[in-house]
Amino acid sequence: MQESPTGPHDLIADIGGTNARFARVDAHRRIYAEQILACADFTGLTAAATAYLQATGGPRPTRAAIAVATPITGDWIQFTNSHWSFSTETARRELGLKQLLILNDFTAFALSLPLLGAEERRAVGGGAAIAGAPIGLIGAGTGLGVSGLVWSGDRWLPLQTEGGHVTFAPTDKREWAIGQVLYRRFGHVSPERLLSGPGLVNLYTALAELEGWPAENLTPADITERALAGTCPHSTEVLDLFCGALGTAAGNLAITLGARGGVYIGGGIVPRLGDFFDRSMFRSRFEAKGRFSAYLAAIPTWVITAANPALRGVAAALT
Repeated sequence: MQESPTGPHDLIADIGGTNARFARVDAHRRIYAEQILACADFTGLTAAATAYLQATGGPRPTRAAIAVATPITGDWIQFTNSHWSFSTETARRELGLKQLLILNDFTAFALSLPLLGAEERRAVGGGAAIAGAPIGLIGAGTGLGVSGLVWSGDRWLPLQTEGGHVTFAPTDKREWAIGQVLYRRFGHVSPERLLSGPGLVNLYTALAELEGWPAENLTPADITERALAGTCPHSTEVLDLFCGALGTAAGNLAITLGARGGVYIGGGIVPRLGDFFDRSMFRSRFEAKGRFSAYLAAIPTWVITAANPALRGVAAALT
């Protein structure tokens, strides 16, 4: 969006384990001056926000809302998948703000769902959404985020959850064997240990150990690119496993929430997979719940294709 010359210039941000997305909001609640900064380039929130404000210029904001990829349990914010940490009150003072709102990143993401246009999501199976029914949200990136929306009667209420850190539930012998490898490494095996960027690497190295082939030193992007190009059968197997396990996790979420309003798939990984994801085991695994398979078959699932939708949810939280 283009930079706006007028308005209170509220500061908003969506900060994950890898990137910090900053923007401003004008008097008409329009988002502008979006920038993405690498978290590794800064010591923390105050340094990154200061650099963003200096780069974009304009009046200093007096209010800010920041979405963070970690639980919020008090003033101190410690990121789960990043070295960043900060005191909310100290950050407010250092940035010269009258108000600093901190919310979970997937809570903000959930707030953006009613604001998405039809062209900003892609259907992957299922029936029609039931108006007013709960909505689920799950997304894999640096970590695995989970949230949802519940209708109060006059507005949508977002959920703050840490569903990516429940216990992984394998559905066949191969997933059970992978789970055992990861259990030896980590102790507790959550879905995030498989369904995230680092999770792709975990899957790759676990398969190498189980199947006896030499693992290369690959990044999540390497694995995804090789799988999509069809140049590495091991990477393709990893991505197949990822999509199937994500289908199981999304189906669990749908049943838990009664998400007959649909389940949205976000995060940085799935929107890049295109037809590979649509042809994968995701949807069949989503529905594979025995007596509740018909219940799940009626629930639509969508891949979110909008760019940086969580920023809209952060802006909405300020109102």
